[in-house]
Amino acid sequence: MALKPITSSRLTAPHGFFTRHGGVSTSVFASLNCGFGSPEAPELISQNRALIASHVSVAPDRLFSVTQTHSADVLTINTPEDFSDGLEADAMVSNGKGIALGVLTADCAPVLFQDAKAGVIGAAHAGWRGAFGGILEATIKAMQTLGATNIKAVIGPCISQKNYEVGPEFFETFMNENSNHSRFFTNAPQEKYLFDLPSFTLHRLRQAGAIEAEWTGHCTYATPTDFYSYRYSQHNKLPSYGRLLSVIAT
Repeated sequence: MALKPITSSRLTAPHGFFTRHGGVSTSVFASLNCGFGSPEAPELISQNRALIASHVSVAPDRLFSVTQTHSADVLTINTPEDFSDGLEADAMVSNGKGIALGVLTADCAPVLFQDAKAGVIGAAHAGWRGAFGGILEATIKAMQTLGATNIKAVIGPCISQKNYEVGPEFFETFMNENSNHSRFFTNAPQEKYLFDLPSFTLHRLRQAGAIEAEWTGHCTYATPTDFYSYRYSQHNKLPSYGRLLSVIAT
C-alpha cells in the first residue's frame, strides 16, 4: 500500500502529515509506525522512516526527530552536525539545505511551519502542555531569528474536541491563566469538560504572529483506521499504539 500523507496548499515545501498507511509494521502497529518508543522492532520503524524520507526527497539520515518532552524547547538544525541522537525538544527549525524535520504524535497536534520567501521551516509537537507552555510562540521566534517574517502554519491530525474529555483541574489550569480560555471548553457529563485542542492551537499560532494558520480537520481518535491514537488505544484496551510522523523539508 502506498503512503497516504495529508498535505496543505498553504505549504509549498515538501511535507506531509503521514497517516498509518503504506509502511511495513504489523499487528497493532500496522503499518507506518515511526516511533522508536513503541515496542516494535527498530528495523521496521527505520524502514518506515526511510519511506517517508524518500517521499520528501531527502536521505534517511537527514530526516531528524527529537525526544519530545511536552516542553517549550526549540532546536535549530541547519546541518547534520547540529543533530545528535537523544536530543530533547518539542520543535525544530531550519534554513539549511536538504533537511527534513519531523514530529511524532498520537493525539497531540503536529504543526508544520514555513516562510517560503525566507527559506525557513519548522515543525512542532503541541500537546496541551506544550501549546499552553509556549512551544508555538518559541518556534515562531526561532524561525524569526533565522529571518522569517511571513510564517504560515498548518496543524495536522490530532484529537478533536468531542473526543477530548478532561477533568475540572485541567479546566482550572486554563482559567487561572485567562478567563477567556473558557471558549475552548464545553461541558460534559459528570463535571467533566471537552477541550478543543485544535482551536486553542490555532489561537496561540495567530497570537504569536503566524500570518496564516489552519487545521486540516482530521481527528486521530475518530478514525483509528487512518491514525494512531493514544486515547483510542486506552479506551479500547489495545496492547500498544504507534506514532504518526509529520514532516517538512527544505
